[in-house]
Amino acid sequence: MAERSPLLNYRLIAAPGPAGGGRGPASPHKLSTFLGVVVPTLLSMFSVVLFLRIGFVVGQAGLYQTILMFIVAYLIISMTVLSVCAISTNGALDAGGAYYMISRALGPEFGGSLGVMFFFANVCGSALYVLGLVESIVDTFGLPPGQTASSGIQVLPHSYWYEILYGTVILIICLLVCLVGADIYAKATFIIFIIVIVVISTIFISFFVVSPKSINITVTSGNNTEFREGLFTGFNLSTLKSNLPSKYVADYTTGVVMDFAAVFAVMFNGCTGIMAGSNMSGDLKNPSYSIPRGTITAVIFTYIIYNILSLMISCTCDRFLLQNNYGFLEDINVWHPFVIIGIYSSTLSAAMSNLIGASRILYALAKDNIFGKLLIPAKKTSASGNPWAAVLISWLFVQLVLFTGKLNTIAGIVTIFFLLVYAAVDLACLALEWASAPNFRPTFRYFTWHTCVLGIIGCAIMMFLISPIYASCSIAFMLILLLVLHYVSPSSSWGYISQALIFHQVRKYLLMLDVRKDHVKFWRPQVLLMVANPRTSTQLICFANDLKKSGLYVLGHVQTGDLDEMPSDPLQTQYDSWLSLVDALNVKSFVSLTLSDSVRHGVQHLLFISGLGGMRPNTLILGFYDDSVPEDGLQQIPAFSESSLSINSDQGSSLVHNFPQARHHSSEKALSGREYVGIISDSIKMLKNVCLARYFNQLNKADLFSRKNYEVSIDVWPLNPLRPDSASYVDTCSLFLLQMACILNMVRTWRTARLRIFLCVESGNSAGEHEKKLKQLLGQLRIKGSIKTLHWDSVAALHWHKQVPDHSNNEGNFVNNFPSNAMKISNDYLIAVNRMILEQDTHPAIRFLYLPRPPADLALHERYLEQLEILTRDLGPTLLIHGISAVTSFDI
Repeated sequence: MAERSPLLNYRLIAAPGPAGGGRGPASPHKLSTFLGVVVPTLLSMFSVVLFLRIGFVVGQAGLYQTILMFIVAYLIISMTVLSVCAISTNGALDAGGAYYMISRALGPEFGGSLGVMFFFANVCGSALYVLGLVESIVDTFGLPPGQTASSGIQVLPHSYWYEILYGTVILIICLLVCLVGADIYAKATFIIFIIVIVVISTIFISFFVVSPKSINITVTSGNNTEFREGLFTGFNLSTLKSNLPSKYVADYTTGVVMDFAAVFAVMFNGCTGIMAGSNMSGDLKNPSYSIPRGTITAVIFTYIIYNILSLMISCTCDRFLLQNNYGFLEDINVWHPFVIIGIYSSTLSAAMSNLIGASRILYALAKDNIFGKLLIPAKKTSASGNPWAAVLISWLFVQLVLFTGKLNTIAGIVTIFFLLVYAAVDLACLALEWASAPNFRPTFRYFTWHTCVLGIIGCAIMMFLISPIYASCSIAFMLILLLVLHYVSPSSSWGYISQALIFHQVRKYLLMLDVRKDHVKFWRPQVLLMVANPRTSTQLICFANDLKKSGLYVLGHVQTGDLDEMPSDPLQTQYDSWLSLVDALNVKSFVSLTLSDSVRHGVQHLLFISGLGGMRPNTLILGFYDDSVPEDGLQQIPAFSESSLSINSDQGSSLVHNFPQARHHSSEKALSGREYVGIISDSIKMLKNVCLARYFNQLNKADLFSRKNYEVSIDVWPLNPLRPDSASYVDTCSLFLLQMACILNMVRTWRTARLRIFLCVESGNSAGEHEKKLKQLLGQLRIKGSIKTLHWDSVAALHWHKQVPDHSNNEGNFVNNFPSNAMKISNDYLIAVNRMILEQDTHPAIRFLYLPRPPADLALHERYLEQLEILTRDLGPTLLIHGISAVTSFDI
């Protein structure tokens, strides 16, 4: 981040400039809380249930269970309203409504999956309202069952396909309005709201002014049709008592016997408009102020109206009327057309509102490129900015849903979708609260994580009560979307809630990871791999990833320089390239870069500071120091090949150019041999295990395991080659060597390799006894491997008979050199050991060799490095290992 770059990366006032959308200056936000939030929310909640299904609910469930249903439903949506209010007041809002809030707050995975579910919820909701309007039209203007001739206003044929035709015509009207623009609906909102309020008022007045009367009802049972009467009794105590308990019977439109869950599914649709106000966020004067106050006001108002209306219906209408005539409010109204006007206006506006909402969500998903090329057609807009393509696609989905044909059938599906969306909103708010991010500080504070959990539990319970199959399928679909988007969605700058949650949990568990409670039984390698240039270390990076065994893995790099002489830190520009390299190589590692005056001091820094808490490197891996010319292995990886770079030039080319070219033969090395050995000594002093890797540019794992009839082997030489007189195989370093080889053999790709342990004995010793003890040791360590015994008398003899004279006159040097005994080893002996290793019958994939401790005398470091070079010459991929800590356990 540059010094002058803004610390706040989002707008405090969401008003795009002329260049923002190509539409010229943005129109000022003008809608108040009442017109922008209360009115749309009320119109969305007062629709099918209020006019067509409130009697159905009371008639089936009775007054007691009806009130219980409203309490449960409003408790669930109240928890969700609190979550929506919290998210909506956490920073500035732009156009896009609930999808915009959630996606920007939680990232593309949650936002995308929730956006898709919200899209389908709106699609199904629009179809539900269209079917409700069709049902009302057919009840009013449709021919009675069994009649073919029209009489009066009843002229419309009544069948499944005719209902689909009527629904299609209504949906085309909604489509035309949406194609022209949402402004038409917005301007008519207030007028529709006035109409609905007037109609509701006439309904309440009718209960008091209309005299008791009988209402003719046509009852169809199979092929039999009979005419019966339902009673409007006025306020009557006996009517109230008869309507108190539940009495579930078959729904006369579907023939299915109802129960609590089925009736609740129908009733809950009257509560699914709570996000209509938040969807107007782009047109509000003050969204953070209006959304919480307007939504809560609308929810309280609708709850009161529904309960009062249920009580009045229970006091005035008999159960037969409620169960067999869903349009009875029209028959008992002071003026019958009032209810019809209310049904038509509110239901048509709700259908258009859901269609517009679905199209805007689809357009937002397409514009955010969450699903890539799949939603490109939905990006197309008209000259005025209306997303006509998204409207057409949404209309097509609604048309497909209309073929279900029955309102009560689709009501359960709509309820499941909205419950899932509400549960996801509660989960989103819960995640933000649990992540404890400092920037999550909504001005609406009347919520806790308890309300979020209650909302989630309530939604989940009701989903499975309504339909276990639909609920399971919906959750599975959402989880699949979440996983797909997690892996394929493009990177965004919105922020990822998963990262905040991971950080919170990792910090908590790192504090619980107490190094004082470490035990050898649970030891695992935690690797710091020093990389001079990734171009020449790709194979070693991948191999170290196999060797870590679910432990910490850090890629370390030292750049020499003095920060005082530089304008800025040069490592900041390189860090992203290293992370991209980690992604391209598919290794699970961290990256730690440092700037130092020398490589040795830089490695010391990394050994001191890498890791955190109980997760710190315990093993250092270095490339081998020799005169060979390093090979550029980066181009051999498909992600960095020339053809790949031409396709994905942004990431690939930046990686290639940010890493320096491989060192030429004439180029000067970054450190001297003495400094290299000094790094090994420093690591041992700091109680770190050390591994030196040589010839790993020759390791081709894919080719190695693709050969047919070829046995891959891992060779282990646990004897100290510079101290053949110490013929013990149970010292700490030898056991560490066996442990590392066993760990590699446990990795999935190396599991088919055969572990071979070489036992070097002299003729004077009992080879069988040594082999028996080693086999017993391997059994106690649970290490599966074959033991190969070698008689090496001729090689061991060279160690004692041809010694390099000690050039040091200081007797103390000999003592300090003691365990390496470097000056006593001849080149002939080392060549003989090297030849003995090479003469084994197969070419192993990896050789594990004992790494002797470096001499304490700095003057002997060059000689020590020379001995290692002779010992490992032409051995192929070889790992020299020196272990410090105990890593094996015989106990359970």
